[in-house]
Amino acid sequence: MNNRYTLFAAISTIGIIIDQITKVYIDRSMQLFDSIAIIENFFHITYVRNKGAAFSFLSNASWRLPFFITVSIIAALVILIAFRKLRDDQRLAQISLAMIFSGAVGNLIDRIRLGEVIDFLDAHWYRHHWPAFNVADSLICVGVFLLAIDMLLEEKRLKASCPK
Repeated sequence: MNNRYTLFAAISTIGIIIDQITKVYIDRSMQLFDSIAIIENFFHITYVRNKGAAFSFLSNASWRLPFFITVSIIAALVILIAFRKLRDDQRLAQISLAMIFSGAVGNLIDRIRLGEVIDFLDAHWYRHHWPAFNVADSLICVGVFLLAIDMLLEEKRLKASCPK
């Protein structure tokens, strides 16, 4: 097996496992809406559930669950296709896509299993809260950030390799 496929499988598997273990732990050890201060007025572990997407987008739509499951499956397939097209030397892009894939699959598992997503990471400044999120969301955000960096670096590589 090619090293990049091994890397993708390892990152994806570890990301999904950590995401699911943390969500099961929160679900079993806390009551819904319980909150534990980690850093007062800045970061709490707060157990909430999100029926929608980011910022509870479409959380009240009757067709939300089949929609989000379908979008998640399509996203995962697109990520796999994009990954196959990467060159072996595009290591940062490989890592990025594996992180995004594991986040998408982690939240997909929740939607299939529970009909909603477990969120618990609560970043805030006193009463000004960012919407709660989870490990899968973090993997997606960090993966997208790293992918953007890789795209900028790839553009620089292309410019450097093209004679003027």
